[in-house]
Amino acid sequence: MRHTVRIHYDNKNGFENPVMWVWVGDGATLEREITPGGQDDFGVYYDLTYNRSGFFFLFKDGKGEEVPWEDEKFTRSFHLHLGKEIWSMSDRHNIYNIRPAEPRGSVIDYYRNIKPLVPEGNFYLPGTDVSGLGVTSMLGANILTDQTILFGFFHPYAARVYLVGNFNDWQCPGHPAPREEKFIPMELHLGFYRQPNLWLARIPRQEEYPVEYKFYLQGGAVENERFVADPYTRLFSDDFKNRNSVVVDPTKFSWNDQGWKTPDIKDLILYELNIYGFTDNDNKIPEEIQGTFKGVTHRIKSGYFDKLGITALALMPTAEVPVKKGLGYEPCTFMAVEKDFGTPDDFREMVNEAHRHGLAVLMDQVFNHTSNDYNPLWNLIDDGSGDGGFYFAGKTMWGNKVATGKDEVDNMLIDSCKLFIREYHIDGFRFDATHSYFLNHKLLHRLAHEIKDRGFKPDAVLIAENLPNEKDLNLEGYNGYAQWSNLFHDKVKALLREGVYEGTGNGPEGLGTIIYFSKTRFAAHTNNVVNYCESHDENSVQYEVATGGERLQDPQIKSRKARLGLMTTMVALGQPMIYMGQEFGIERERNRIKVSWSNYAEESSSFYNWARSLINLRKRYEALRLGGYNPADEGRFTWIAGHWMNESRGGQKRLVGWKVMGADPTEKMLILLNFEGHDVPLEVDFDPGQWVKLGDIDCINDLPPYGNKSPHDPDSILAGSGAAQHFVMPPYSGFIYKYLPA
Repeated sequence: MRHTVRIHYDNKNGFENPVMWVWVGDGATLEREITPGGQDDFGVYYDLTYNRSGFFFLFKDGKGEEVPWEDEKFTRSFHLHLGKEIWSMSDRHNIYNIRPAEPRGSVIDYYRNIKPLVPEGNFYLPGTDVSGLGVTSMLGANILTDQTILFGFFHPYAARVYLVGNFNDWQCPGHPAPREEKFIPMELHLGFYRQPNLWLARIPRQEEYPVEYKFYLQGGAVENERFVADPYTRLFSDDFKNRNSVVVDPTKFSWNDQGWKTPDIKDLILYELNIYGFTDNDNKIPEEIQGTFKGVTHRIKSGYFDKLGITALALMPTAEVPVKKGLGYEPCTFMAVEKDFGTPDDFREMVNEAHRHGLAVLMDQVFNHTSNDYNPLWNLIDDGSGDGGFYFAGKTMWGNKVATGKDEVDNMLIDSCKLFIREYHIDGFRFDATHSYFLNHKLLHRLAHEIKDRGFKPDAVLIAENLPNEKDLNLEGYNGYAQWSNLFHDKVKALLREGVYEGTGNGPEGLGTIIYFSKTRFAAHTNNVVNYCESHDENSVQYEVATGGERLQDPQIKSRKARLGLMTTMVALGQPMIYMGQEFGIERERNRIKVSWSNYAEESSSFYNWARSLINLRKRYEALRLGGYNPADEGRFTWIAGHWMNESRGGQKRLVGWKVMGADPTEKMLILLNFEGHDVPLEVDFDPGQWVKLGDIDCINDLPPYGNKSPHDPDSILAGSGAAQHFVMPPYSGFIYKYLPA
């Protein structure tokens, strides 16, 4: 059967004699050169008769092979279902069955006109442009001060885009009963790189909320026409079938954290938690708010973290995911809040209350991959780059790899961070799996520049889960990324389980390195390190210790080692982090977010009371929170025991000891840690004067007014001048002493 089609071509590459080369896969019945049948205001057009269901075509300048050709990446694939008239453009492989829209102007001019209507304060109008060309994209759904709603959508290859929603009965060309008078076509504008790629529409004030919406796309995606969710949506609807985007007004919430200041990095004591797991099945919390933002707010108000001494909440992902009550590492998009946790204002209330209790709030951003179950970005933009299209660049073991390092993708991810800073008062971020194998570090460097260097939030806390650790994220050290230190984690786990862990041996080598913020391995500054021995991604200490052999399954040994691991985390240079429940010494496998909170009572748990006292000790004494490039060179850190010293100072033993001094020279502390399973005698250089034992593995007790420790207790040490003190370290032990001037 013979078919006919007219193919339009804009010829913007300036071919003097534009010829269309047409062929089919088997090269049998259709392989020919076609000259133009005429031209119009779009360009030239070709009338073709064919007898196949589809064919390929490409343009060149003149007949024969020895002429200029388009790049093969622009090879176009036609199928008769597209109809009898199509349009093609010289800068893309896409073809359209409607004439593509022409740009109406520049978004720079558009923004200049609506700028007086942009809300101030707790509102973010997307405007990141890493190219430096100053484009304010205005993406997403944004309520202006006149209550009109401005919608922006990035798509460089669409022919036409329509705004649809409950405000126009979802009318568009794809509606089963279309009514053209209700259509809302979006206007194409010159946007990023002054190219036509940003679509805008503005609708009047709406009387009824919530306003739900989507975009209807014609051309430029793998499917020729489709409804798509807004990549910049702040919220998804409760309709799991349609998953509509929802307009959110961030300006309605009343903040009262105006006096809050994000703490210095060296003052962070991080508590990693999952919103759902942290309060689910906790009988101290009303059932209707368990597992939600409101549940966390309830525990903050109760003073839980005030007592524990934590200074920062490290939230596991709060982005919308298709899986209910999971870890949260399957994001759908990057601006939307997980509705199972509550509303955006519930999230704001939680952050507001955290700040009132002296707690910074950090979000976990998963920028390396997206969900495979529900993924609005997948095939949204067909740029010919391969599986998934514009937003993707291969795969990871968790899902489709996001094309970080691509400017427009980076703009979106940086906009996400800016939005949460401005609209949710977030203090900083932890970025998931940022090793250069998974994520282009170009994004991280640009992000730090956009947020910190350009003054958006100079004190933002930026933490990377960069395993194994890489040096390029240090920047200038003090202002670089803090990294989860797998050197610290793996070494501590190997020592505690008394065997190899993830390739790290349990010998004494490397113990001094991890205590001194891994400076000789990857960190330039103490700010570059987060130390931890438990996280959502790792077995708890007690669970891991039990894998080391039958002897180590003794409950008392496991508990003692859990304390030693936590003490090491709290006294090492760098920032300490614990995982929810670690304060009770919980035994659990990795990737477990449920805690049987009803089984743990703060008042009666000796482990909790010990951990709480230890954490507050670090919070209280600046000497335990040293910061800098090299405190040893500044005379604020001195080794007194280690495997590299002679036998009387711990030579060849799994132990370490050091002295530290705060900004006040009278605030001196001495710390000793022993990972050996037997007594180890030491000669310890206590400075002349009195040293009060503030803590060991069994008990932490501070001096008044924070505790009732007396300097006259028999475990205090009165050191004279000259000779070192003889000291015996019991198995699996740790000690913290404080100097008292005469």
